[in-house]
Amino acid sequence: MKRLAAILALLTISTYTYSQTPNLGRLDSMFNALSANNLAIGGVTITSNGKIIYQRSFGKDQTLKTEYRLGSITKVFTAALTYQLIEAKKLNVDTKLSVYFPDLPNADKITIEELLGHRSGLASYTNNTGFDDWKEQPKTHAQLLEMIKNQKPDFEPNAKPDYNNSNYLILGYIIEKIYNKPYKDIVTERIIKKLGLKQTYYGAKSGFQPGEAISYKYSDNKWKQDKAVYLDNFSGAGAIISTPADLCKFINAIFAYKLISKQSVDYMKTIVHGYGRGMFPYGDEQHRGFGHNGKTEGFGSSVQYYPQNKLAIAYCTNGEVYPKDQILDHVFKSCFNLPDTVPSFKIITLSQKQLEGYTGTYSASSGLEVVNTLDNGLLILSLKGQPFKLQPISDHEFWNIPFGFFFYFDQNGKKLFIEDAGAVYELYKK
Repeated sequence: MKRLAAILALLTISTYTYSQTPNLGRLDSMFNALSANNLAIGGVTITSNGKIIYQRSFGKDQTLKTEYRLGSITKVFTAALTYQLIEAKKLNVDTKLSVYFPDLPNADKITIEELLGHRSGLASYTNNTGFDDWKEQPKTHAQLLEMIKNQKPDFEPNAKPDYNNSNYLILGYIIEKIYNKPYKDIVTERIIKKLGLKQTYYGAKSGFQPGEAISYKYSDNKWKQDKAVYLDNFSGAGAIISTPADLCKFINAIFAYKLISKQSVDYMKTIVHGYGRGMFPYGDEQHRGFGHNGKTEGFGSSVQYYPQNKLAIAYCTNGEVYPKDQILDHVFKSCFNLPDTVPSFKIITLSQKQLEGYTGTYSASSGLEVVNTLDNGLLILSLKGQPFKLQPISDHEFWNIPFGFFFYFDQNGKKLFIEDAGAVYELYKK
């Protein structure tokens, strides 16, 4: 029995090692296709044991040194700073929000732990506040806090998790109060300089700066420049600018306990109802990872770490047509050499019978409704009278080239997903 167990163990190790060999050629094929078809702009870095094994920039004017607005990946920086304070006994997970901001709703009930895990129930300051009208204008701490204060809480503290920028904006302000310094100076001193992240910094100025990527949206067969939000309005919730390479250094440092202790990292990545306390789960049951996504006007980002394999993935985009989540799924499968079909985005021909299965009226619970018809061998989707030609790229996937929309049919045509960059709409056939 012992001999049999040893043989089985060796076979398991052998199979496991083989399955982890990254398929880097598959990645090149995908990014070449994305770039050639104007479907994405950005950069990606993958490290194993802290060493770069794959690095690529793609699309419009990108280089390996292009710097991207990270959006909510900033929250991982803020979480790390919070855990540093907890370890230094200057803060506690049970500390009440009322110690620092007593005027906010439920301040005497909300704890630091609930802010970290998006369980405070506080209303988001970027919702129902006319955000589109002021996102390019600087706001004071007092003005942003007033937006939170003046809204009814979404739910009672700790009732459930619900992702919300207010939680980490407030954590950033608490960190400032404890250190008596601006968040920019604290994150620079305690993380950026400490790790030697040479292309990572706090975005404190208005507009796009030299070296920083400009964000784009795709419409009418071309890229159009998007707006630049005033990043200081996001502070600890979303003001950091960086590169995929620096992000890999950062996440590697987190899991090497160079910034916070193992106990803090374990607490940070403990998942409850899909939420950690500074991170989210990634991967699958065989390959469990942790990290964070980010999004801000025209930008998207993701940083992931797989502790069992000591593998890090960082992806940044400033122009998204083919959905970022789809790209990251292909990257994940390539990293672990899992079965996958990399899209070529070549237009194919489907039979009349195949196309007929996708005709009819589809609607969503939100009230969104589309009508699909056939016209001279083409599937046409009409939304509020506006027709969109759907070009097939597989037997169930379609692409509207001028606007960059993707359409996926499921359940033999009974279900339709419409993907507009990061937004996904789910409709059912009537």
